[in-house]
Amino acid sequence: MTASTLPKIDGKVVRRSGLLSANPPASDSGDESDYLDSDEPRKKRRVRQGIAEEESSDEESSDESDSEESKESEEEEEEAEEDEEKVAAQLLPKVAHVPSTFNAPSRVRSRVPTDDKTAATAAAQKKAIDEAVRTIAAGDANGTAPEVPAADAAANVLAAPTDPNTTFDAISVKPWLVRSLSNMAIRRPTAIQKGCIPAILRGHDCIGGSRTGSGKTVAFAVPILQAWSADPSAIFALVLTPTRELALQIYEQFMAISAPQPLKALLVTGGADMRPQAIALAKNPHIVIATPGRLADHIRTSGGDTVGGLKRARYVVLDEADRLLTAAPTLPDAASRGGGGKKSKNKSDGAASGSMLPDVETCLSALPPPTKRQTLLFTATVTPEVRALKTMPRSADRLPVFVCEVETHAPAIPATLTQCHLTVPVTHREHYLHAFLSTAHNAALPAVIVFVNRTSTAAYLHHLLRLLGHRVTALHATLPQRQRTDNLGRFRAAAARILVATDVAARGLDIPEVALVVNYDVPRLPDDYIHRVGRTARAGRRGEAVTFVGQRDVDLVLAIEARVGRPLEAWSEEGVNLETRVTKEALKLVGEKKREALLEIEENREVGGKRKRGMLKLRAT
Repeated sequence: MTASTLPKIDGKVVRRSGLLSANPPASDSGDESDYLDSDEPRKKRRVRQGIAEEESSDEESSDESDSEESKESEEEEEEAEEDEEKVAAQLLPKVAHVPSTFNAPSRVRSRVPTDDKTAATAAAQKKAIDEAVRTIAAGDANGTAPEVPAADAAANVLAAPTDPNTTFDAISVKPWLVRSLSNMAIRRPTAIQKGCIPAILRGHDCIGGSRTGSGKTVAFAVPILQAWSADPSAIFALVLTPTRELALQIYEQFMAISAPQPLKALLVTGGADMRPQAIALAKNPHIVIATPGRLADHIRTSGGDTVGGLKRARYVVLDEADRLLTAAPTLPDAASRGGGGKKSKNKSDGAASGSMLPDVETCLSALPPPTKRQTLLFTATVTPEVRALKTMPRSADRLPVFVCEVETHAPAIPATLTQCHLTVPVTHREHYLHAFLSTAHNAALPAVIVFVNRTSTAAYLHHLLRLLGHRVTALHATLPQRQRTDNLGRFRAAAARILVATDVAARGLDIPEVALVVNYDVPRLPDDYIHRVGRTARAGRRGEAVTFVGQRDVDLVLAIEARVGRPLEAWSEEGVNLETRVTKEALKLVGEKKREALLEIEENREVGGKRKRGMLKLRAT
């Protein structure tokens, strides 16, 4: 991984962003309160980045024609960059070539890398990480670092009790927090909690990586609340997270864990009026949980009285750090996805949205310098951008970064999750979905999430499944924030059994009742698949994930199988022939309801949503 491949902001790579080493410059990113709502900010940033790269290249060419003294300086810089590139290259995982033909589902499984290759890749990655961790030490401001004994470096990777019977008392958690966690049915710490909580309490910056559903929120909430209870100042901590729904969930968990204490927490996300948020910020709450776009809006537009309290923050948390630190999401080209290369008119939602990094930089610019705060990064997928932060130079008086990666080199999917694929014709996906959800086994499940790639598909399936008699609700970026919150609340309360969602629901949401995840559309990136199916089989529970596979989805499925380290088995249910059910039962019924659903959507669009609001009022009465 070269310096040019790291994300750039105003010509600077992410390792200089100030997360762990220095305060970042303010960003001039546009007004974007939710990155999952629009593709336009991403396009504008790409234009700006292109201009910045051209200017950078012009400067480099002019520097080459300077004096001999400047040439010597350039040679020294090039040697330093080459040394950085050699270290970074060790962190870049090898990507195997993926075949591009598809004849039958069995071929999909046959082309998955063998267990020997998967094991060799995992061993190579582990070796590279071990070598990188040995370079982490308390260096001076110029980036030099004294040698660290191998034992100390290993301790930074995971210094936690290995006894499965370890309690929260054994890792120095205060009794009032232990009682509060026990009231929430959390009685023993998970591996990521055993590793991170003691290190954060000792004052370390922390990078925590662990699979979905492993309790990462508790891993940073408990030490923050314990430190706050000893000195309840404001603003004590800032938590940044990529989606509104995840921010709401973290807010609720902070309030639940701190129930015995008078904690004042504030939720700052898009979709709500900025004025009440600004007034609440000016009152200096103890904990602020925010999405980067909305908080950056406040920093740019509000006065010092509103955001001045952020200068006293002692903790900053980047939850889902891989998403927050992604500079430019990359999608497969149209040909590899099976498309004709034309630009789609439908709005994509989730993984393909614009970069959050400029607004993250703006938020960090309003905080104390890294030497006066603790920085905590947590993620389920440890990306090269996150790993690069391990080796950032630190001042001599700073404790080394504590790195806790729990099973990140093992298969990313829990053993309790059953993964299957279902081959469906592209023209009859809706028919198969209805027949699939109506089988005896699936109809008895308490909660199901159906993931799609586009907001238009989510709206369409919501209408269609409701007309077919399913208890269904939707969650996607084009819905008003109040409706998004209400729909998610209905799903949590079991008022709706099926949630049709885009990738706004793929990260962090913890709904224990979810027993089945359906990928109606194959996710574009393997890591998105991991986050989607991570909504089930959480905390040791069993779950199932079924992916609908069309003729053009083979490359995506092969990449997913290579990433998770195991094949997707063919779906089956005893006594069920899905093709027969579709032919005899679903074909005519779904065809009729499909026309009604499309008509409803068209009527709502023509009258600007007034008819829809009227229909909602009628249903409410």
